[in-house]
Amino acid sequence: MDRQDTPIRTFGRTGGRPLSARQQRLIDERLPQVAIPVEGNPLSAFGDRPDRFWLEVGFGGGEHVAAQAKANPDVGYIACEVFVEGVAKCLTAVEEDGLTNVRFWTEDARQLIEHFPDACLERVFILFPDPWPKKKHHKRRLIQPDFLDELARVMKPDAELRFATDVRSYADEALAKFLAHGRFVWLAEKADDWRTPPEDHVRTRYESKNLGDIAPVFYDFRIAGPE
Repeated sequence: MDRQDTPIRTFGRTGGRPLSARQQRLIDERLPQVAIPVEGNPLSAFGDRPDRFWLEVGFGGGEHVAAQAKANPDVGYIACEVFVEGVAKCLTAVEEDGLTNVRFWTEDARQLIEHFPDACLERVFILFPDPWPKKKHHKRRLIQPDFLDELARVMKPDAELRFATDVRSYADEALAKFLAHGRFVWLAEKADDWRTPPEDHVRTRYESKNLGDIAPVFYDFRIAGPE
């Protein structure tokens, strides 16, 4: 791939503190068993796969992944994260809860989504993605028109997407891009619909740190069928 064709990186560092012995074992031994293959249909990773699939892009420490997968055992849950410590934490929770419906992707989520068949996802979560707060870095933000095109392609009609952020500039920019796209119907009818966490939201350790410049906002969208 030519450098000019390489997608702009939308995430920061992928490594952090050294892993514990248990975490390293999970990365070395367990992750290959639940990883999505690089080639082919990603849904094949589920074997006798379920009829419903959800995607979470950038799961951080994995608290939301584990809780949603546990509450929805009939859903094939596709979890994407490049930060190795976060992957190890999520694997730990998955193993402790005995979850069998989670599969992992540890590279750029955009590369994975390209391989999804059309209209295969029922829900998508993008919770607190890297905000790239400096204006010169805004082009690195995940929510861009071409990314939304791919999401619209792989989501079923009436599928739901939840986007959350605690950075004002990203909240404003992302909402504008979702609404300009045309396929994402914002479900909010009043301010509390986006100011108040949804009933099924799972608060994460990142969210609890209050690192942003606003209280978290939650934008829920429904995907409209193609015209």
